[in-house]
Order: sequence, then structure tokens, then C-alpha cells
Amino acid sequence: MSGWKCLLAVACTVGFLASSIRGQNQTDTDWWKTAVLYQIYPRSFYDTDGNGVGDIRGVTAKLQYLKDTGIDATWLSPIFQSPQRDFGYDVSDFLQVDPLFGTNGDLEELFNEARKLGLKIVLDFVPNHSSNEHWWFVQSELGVEPYRDYYVWHPGKPVPGQARPDVPNNWNSVFYGSAWEWSEIRQEYYLHQFEVGQPDLNYRNPKVIEEFDNILRFWMERGASGFRVDAINHMFEDALFRDEPINDPSDPLSYGYTHHIYTNNLLETYDVIGHWRKVIDEFVEQTVSDAIIMLTEAYTSMDMVLRFYQSDDGSEQRAHFPFNFVLLGELNGDSNARDFKYVIDRWLENLPRGKVTNWVLGNHDQPRVGSRYGEERIDAMNVLLMKLPGVAVTYNGEEIGMVDYRDMSWEDSLDPQGSNVGPELYKWKSRDPQRTPFQWDDTHNAGFSTANRTWLPVYPYYRQSNLRKQLESDRSHYQVYTEAIKLRRDRVFREGAFRSRALTEQVYGFVRYLKEDRSAFFIVLINLGDEMTEVDLHDLYDSIGDGEVRVFLVGTASRYKINQMVDASQLLVGPYESIILGKEASSSTDSVIGCLKLIVSLCAVATLFEKFNSF
Repeated sequence: MSGWKCLLAVACTVGFLASSIRGQNQTDTDWWKTAVLYQIYPRSFYDTDGNGVGDIRGVTAKLQYLKDTGIDATWLSPIFQSPQRDFGYDVSDFLQVDPLFGTNGDLEELFNEARKLGLKIVLDFVPNHSSNEHWWFVQSELGVEPYRDYYVWHPGKPVPGQARPDVPNNWNSVFYGSAWEWSEIRQEYYLHQFEVGQPDLNYRNPKVIEEFDNILRFWMERGASGFRVDAINHMFEDALFRDEPINDPSDPLSYGYTHHIYTNNLLETYDVIGHWRKVIDEFVEQTVSDAIIMLTEAYTSMDMVLRFYQSDDGSEQRAHFPFNFVLLGELNGDSNARDFKYVIDRWLENLPRGKVTNWVLGNHDQPRVGSRYGEERIDAMNVLLMKLPGVAVTYNGEEIGMVDYRDMSWEDSLDPQGSNVGPELYKWKSRDPQRTPFQWDDTHNAGFSTANRTWLPVYPYYRQSNLRKQLESDRSHYQVYTEAIKLRRDRVFREGAFRSRALTEQVYGFVRYLKEDRSAFFIVLINLGDEMTEVDLHDLYDSIGDGEVRVFLVGTASRYKINQMVDASQLLVGPYESIILGKEASSSTDSVIGCLKLIVSLCAVATLFEKFNSF
């Protein structure tokens, strides 16, 4: 082998192996499979025009923050034209940005700037209903074709001696009260499973499906990298409008009054999702673009959620993944290690073969992590989120440990879900406490806005808890969060197998390891309780071997230091402690170094052999 050939071989090998380490076979078409997806509630993220409401330019201004944090993609809650009765989920024009947030040009600039940084932007897609101010509804209420049957209308039940008929049935709104509203113009009732200004669209009309096909294409053409499909399980209702069976007779106006067998999870919904998946995949194929993903939101049983992946026989692909809400709905601050093991293992064991899972730790509809699990468990839950297999979904502010503003006054509360139940109960129903402005620093309005008054009040103790303070601290929630993301990039976490165990009543642990090289592993331990506990890591993973293991990450409450060596058989785990341990951060790195040493040695031998032959 000549000298230049030897150098070429080394260069090619270095390039190939380095590429393998960096990307771990992650191409543009599967960028989403291990992504950190960050939900932004635009109203509360960053205000650039001083009106007290966050905007699209505010998101653009903070893209570098997202990049530095380690975010791969961000999902924006609705920013489309709307009367804002349900804060953007009542859309009056699906093709226009609401002036409150900016312009279509601002959104396209956001797409472009995000692309430069390697970030993806996912849009909220709200197909179940529109605003009653949408052109479609205005025409439908007048009986004008082709819009007449774009919505779910019913003449109601005639009552002798009564001018107006009664509501068609006992269906109730998620936001309290009857799901039917009378139209004086059309002299019929329209269905609204949410706020009264959100009439349900009629998906048995193919023209409605076609309208949303075109909406998807419109935003894909402008740069959207995906769509989160809102409240998808409400899309279809019983065609015969039958009464639902009574569930809780104590309050006939509450959503829990009936079992929702005729307004939720109808099988026709899955066909529409499969159709939209084809629309998205065809666009990607025709434009040769990066993967564009579809995510579905449905608070329903696990078997119904998992059906959003594919048809029962696997022949039809549906969503890239449905949101997995087990960390939101089935676990909380009272859950013990066995609860965590059961809930997480059950989800993974039922996941369809070859599909990518995800974990949602928070969103704009649920109490924040620190309020739901306890502030002492914030680090533990963020570490858990980042180390479970699949996609990690974070709600903005969870990375700095923001908590709910539960003492918000009735006068300041705006959410219809809370307002509809009145001043006595609004605190328990309102979603405003988890939607307060992002706490950037300790200046006016937490650095969110220069306005005299923000749309929701800023959390009053923001000076004690904000991003700037955590950046300047020796140890903070934000630093733990970003370090967890960095470690997440290791091949073991991207591709490794998973095994969990309740090591004690309060200590939950799991191991991620490579099946082909069991010496490459990480163990994640979380103490959910307030007592010091000793554990033996061999009880969780029998391939540790003798001796010590290295500490790779710790929470803010930990007694250990990163890179410290500890005894695997007698490890003390402190109250609420989170810790990640292992023997090697990445076995791939050592393999590359070994290969390079071997090639250099072979080159040296080949050169000597070449010189010997020249005599």
C-alpha cells in the first residue's frame, strides 16, 4: 500500500466513523424519532411589540435560546386568525395568522430562521371545530351551498306548546353545559363540544375533509415541519344523535354527566387520520423534503390512543405518533416506584412493533410539573423524560421549573373552562395558572414584555426563579435539563434497550444498554421519597461487573459530583435525588479510536513492506 493510499484510507475511515458517531444514523427523514419537542404557548413566550401578548417575532427572537438548550423542534399553540374566545382554538381563518401574533410573513420568516439553525417548527392543527365567525359557519348558518352541511346541525326535539324545540339529546360540552346552541338565523341547533363559539365541523361531508387537505398543503408549502392535531377523538359523533348513558347524575350540566360513547373515539376518526397521513407523505415524496410529521392529541384509553399509529392489520399508516399522556394522567406526586414501573412498562409493552414512542410531561392544559409532582421532584421528572426511549415533549418553562400561579384572582382569570363554572370553582378548572408568561429574568414583567399589563399576570415570585438566575447559578434546574439533553445524544439512549425496576418502595430505576455490547450502559435512578435509601445496582442490571461506576449526571439535590466513581453494590440515594450512572458515555468513541490506531499501524507496516520490496 503506497503512502498516499494509506492516508486516503485513514481519511475516509475517520470521515465515515465520525459521521456515524455524530448522526448515529439519524437522517433528515427520521429526525423526529429521538427529538426533544418543545411546546411554545406563543401568548406567554416573548412579547416584541409591547402589547402584553407574546408574538411570532418573539419566538424568532428566542430561536438561539432553543438551539442552545438542545431543542430539536418546537410546536406552537394556535396562532391563526381568531376572536380568541378560547385563545386561538376557535379559528376564524386557517390560512391567516392572527394580527395579535403577527403576519403570515412573520411566520414564514420564523420557518426560514429556524431552518438555518437546524430547528423544526410544528403547527397546531385544529380540525374538530372552527370559530362561529369563520366564513364557512356564517354561510352554513344561512343555508348557503356548499357550506350548508359543513357543520353538525339538528332541528331539535319538538315540544307541544313550546315555540323553540328542546336540545336534540343529553350531550354536554367539555366546557360545561349543553353541547347544543340554538341559531335564530337557521332555526336549528348546532353542536359545540367545546366553547359555544366553536361549532363542530361535519366530517361526514367529504368537502370538509378536502378543505383541511388544502390547509395542510398550504402550510407545508410555506415551511411547516409538522402538525399537532388537536382534540382528534371528538371529530365524529353518532349519526343517530342518541342519548349517552348516564355516568354521574350529580350534575346534569357537567361533562362527566354521561359516558361519551356517541361523541368520542368513533372509528371513522382513524380513517381521516390515515387519509391525512397520505396527504403529508405524498407532499414529502413530491417535494423531496425532510420528514413532515403528524402528531395526534386524544385523552382516551390506551388501546384507542395506540390505534392512531396504524390500522389494526398494519396496512394503513396514521399518525407518526399519538401523544402519550401517561406521565400526565396516571402518575403524580403520590405515585411510588411500582406505579412508575407499571405505567411506563405497560405503555412500552403495548407499543406496536417498529413504532416510535413519546412522553409528554406537561402542556398548556395541565398543571405544571412542579405543581403536579412537587417542586422537589422537578429535576427527577425532567431527567426521566429525557432518558426514556423515544420523543421527549416539554412545555415551555418546565426547563426552569416554573410552577402554577394558583392564587390568580377571579378578575385576572380568562380561561372559559374556568370562567364557565363561576368564581367559587374557577381555581380548580381554569388553565390560566399554567399559562403565565415565561420568566426570562428579574426585570419588569420577568423580561417577557415592556407592557404595563400583560395578558395574564406574571408569576409573583419570578425574581427568585427565572432563566437568567439559573444560568448564573452553580447548579440549577435549567443546567440539569440541558445536561440531560446532551447525554441523551449518546447512542445508548438513542438506540439502547430498556429495563426497569422498583428497587425500593420509593426508588425507581431503569437501565438503557446496547444488546450487542452490554458493557455500554446507563442507569437512571430517581428517589421519589424523602428518605435516604441504599440500593444495589446489580439488582437492576447484571452486566455491571465488579467495582465502581461513574456518575454522569445529577440533579440539583444530589450529593454526588459528575465523573465521581461510586460503589455499584452499595449506592446511597438521597431524598428526591436523580442520578445517572454508567461505565462509558459512548462505546462508539473507543471503537473509533481503536480503529484509527489499527489503521495507522497497518499503514506503517505497509510502508516498511513497500520499502523492503524496493531493494
